[in-house]
Formats: sequence, C-alpha cells, structure tokens
Amino acid sequence: MGRLFGTDGVRGLANKDITAELALDLSVAVAHELGGQSVFGGQRATAVVGRDPRASGEFLSAAVMAGLASAGVDVLDAGVLPTPAIAYLTGRMNAEMGAMLSASHNAMPDNGLKFFARGGHKLADEIEDRISERLGEGWERPTGAAVGRIRPFPAGAEFYMEHLLKAVPGRLDGLRIVVDAAHGAASVVGPEVLRRAGATVDVIGGDPDGLNINDGAGSTHLDLLQEAVRLRGADMGVAFDGDADRCLAVDALGEQVDGDQIMAILAVSLRERGWLRQDTLVATVMSNLGLIQALRREGISVVQTAVGDRYVLEEMRARDLSLGGEQSGHVIMLDHGTTGDGVLTALALAERVVSSGRPLHDLAAVMTRLPQVLTNVKGVDKDRVGSDEALQAEVAAIEAELAGAGRVLLRKSGTEPVVRVMVEADSQQRAQGYADRLAGVVKERLAL
Repeated sequence: MGRLFGTDGVRGLANKDITAELALDLSVAVAHELGGQSVFGGQRATAVVGRDPRASGEFLSAAVMAGLASAGVDVLDAGVLPTPAIAYLTGRMNAEMGAMLSASHNAMPDNGLKFFARGGHKLADEIEDRISERLGEGWERPTGAAVGRIRPFPAGAEFYMEHLLKAVPGRLDGLRIVVDAAHGAASVVGPEVLRRAGATVDVIGGDPDGLNINDGAGSTHLDLLQEAVRLRGADMGVAFDGDADRCLAVDALGEQVDGDQIMAILAVSLRERGWLRQDTLVATVMSNLGLIQALRREGISVVQTAVGDRYVLEEMRARDLSLGGEQSGHVIMLDHGTTGDGVLTALALAERVVSSGRPLHDLAAVMTRLPQVLTNVKGVDKDRVGSDEALQAEVAAIEAELAGAGRVLLRKSGTEPVVRVMVEADSQQRAQGYADRLAGVVKERLAL
C-alpha cells in the first residue's frame, strides 16, 4: 500500500477514495496525534474546520467534525473559507489543529483532507506517517460531558479579512480589478477584501453551486479572465483556484502573469522596502530559469526545493526567509501566513501596481520566461520514475544536448496519478520536441 498522504494532504475521488468513513477515522487519528493528553485530560483540545464549496464537502466536513468531537475535541465550524484562512484561524484561535476539506484545483468530483498543527502549520512527513499508523487503533471513547462540542464560527471570515488588510495596508483606490474566484472558497472574501482596500472589483466565477468549482474558471482556466480584463478595460485581473491558496494574474493587455513573475515582482518590491530577509527567495525546481536569471541581476538569491509549497515553507522557516512560492501561484509571505494565500498575493500584487505607479505589464517584464513545456503522462507507474535506468539515461542525453541552454525535470506527481515531464529550452520548438521525446520514453518504459 502506498503512502496515504501526498504532497498536499489526502486527495482522491470523493465518496470512493475519500469516503465519510475515512474522513471520520482519519480525524480521530489526527485528534489523538495532535491533541495529545488534552483530548482526554482536563483541558479540551480545539480544532478549526473549513471547506471549499464542493457538494461532497458537505458530508465530508460533517464526518471530520464528528470524528474530532467523538475524540473529545471542540470544533469551530468556519464553513466555506479558503485554505489559508483556516491555517490563519487555527493560529489565531490558539487551536491544537485545523482541518480543511478541499481538492484545490482538481475537478469537482475530487476532494481532499488537509490538516494543520498548532499555529496553522502544515504537518511534517513524520507526523503524517504517525497519523496513518494510528488509523483503526483501539481507544477509550469519551462519554457524557467529555465529548467534543461543535459550534458555528461565522466570525472566522471577518477575522481573516481584517488580517489581510493589516498585512497589506496600502490603498488600491483608482485600480480596477477583475477577480475570477473559480466558483470556489474565495468567492466572497476575495472580492470583498479588494473592495475594502479601495479597488473597483468585477467578479467572474463567483457563483458556487457545489458542482461548478474550477469548471472552466479560476487559475487553471485563464482564458475567460483574459477576455474579461480586455473587454472591461481593467487594470489587471487575478484568478484563484478552488481553495484560494494560489493566485495567477493577467495584465491590462490580457497577458498572463504567472507565479514566477509574481514572485519576481514581490521579491523586488520587498527588497526595496527592506522586507526581503537575506535578499533571498525560495522557489521550487519547477520555477523557470528566467526567474533565477532575473533575480540574480537584481542582487537577489534564489534557493530551490522539491515541488510542493510545504517544502518551500520548510526551507523558509529553516533559513528564516520571508518570501517563497511556486510557479503555479502558491506564494508564501511568511511574515503574514503559514501557507500559500491567493487573496493575500492578489492584494500585495495590486498594492505594488498602485504604489509603483507602473502597470502590471511593465512590472512583469522584470523577468523573461524561457520557453517551457509541461506534459502530464497518464497510465504509467509513476513510482518507478526515479529507478528506471533507461529513462534516466534519456534524461541525461537530452540535458547534454541542451548544453546549458535549458533543463529537464522528470517527476511523479504528489497529487495526481501522472508523471510530469518539464523541459525548458531556448526555443518553444526545441522544448516541445524534447518534451514529446521524453514523454514517449516514459510511456514505453513505465507502461502499466
């Protein structure tokens, strides 16, 4: 049996892979691991629970709260809020743990469970492994007044929005923004925060019905946002994913501004203000070489980690750094949050546009992206990607042919049953050719 937790919690097809039974049992194990003796002792443990608008989140969050309460944990039900809001509220409420029901950018039929430790921090691998080992263990169930209580927590949304506005106090008056909320968890709080900061906000993808999350909208489908920004004459647009822990942007010309460009803009901004600790950004191995080259010219160092914002966060905490993130739009501003926060990113990016007096298109030109092709290869044994000698030899051969004018990255996905092939080169044609060539070898060597 493979590892239960992936790079971002436990994720799969709701009511098949992610069942109510699993949600309940896993929540009990989390309560026992993170609540410690307070679950059964004199001091009651507390958990903050939230979800995105997926229909399956209704019964899965009920199962999570039932599991926690049955283990003696008091639950604050925050309802539909972004993942970073639940992380923040876990810390603000001094809760022993937090839980978020979301499959992020995945399609509606999927769902997932993410857990946070005290302070709103994602769980380390070893803690996740201990939780997995505790599934199904025998335990003494509390009874009577010792069982946990479940209470609505409507104030959570207001606490979160107040936090964001304090984190980025600059005004956005005069700025017109289009927000694509992906029919997701930030459909209310995302536009509202930007309006409170002074921006004029138009919203698309802001009508969640439980079934339409990420459906042709949000950070994985930027075409509607690009069109809306151009047609409405907006200064910029921002797009969240389903749980709003990531943000991508569109400039006034309708051109995409990806996570690497956003990080470059924010890194330069923070460095100018003396807020970029050690003049260093943390990114993953998926970030474009253009980001590294651009920041080197600006006197900013880049440290790279494995893919996953949890690994970015671990490196930031270990080195006491203030900014990091991923090309996909997960941006962590560690002075203000413990995880990627799409709404915070949108607010900070918009504030930079206003305070600099420069359009987003101009700011994004700080870096030039090398042509990059990312191919997802399905129907293969992703766990053999690092051990197949012929496949690794092909990677080495392509890297030799690139001769420093690009790079190759081959890895298994931590959230989906695919192998990801990424190639950067000095032309789109070369990048596509090498990606197709390597994907063919992956299919041949790792076929199920």
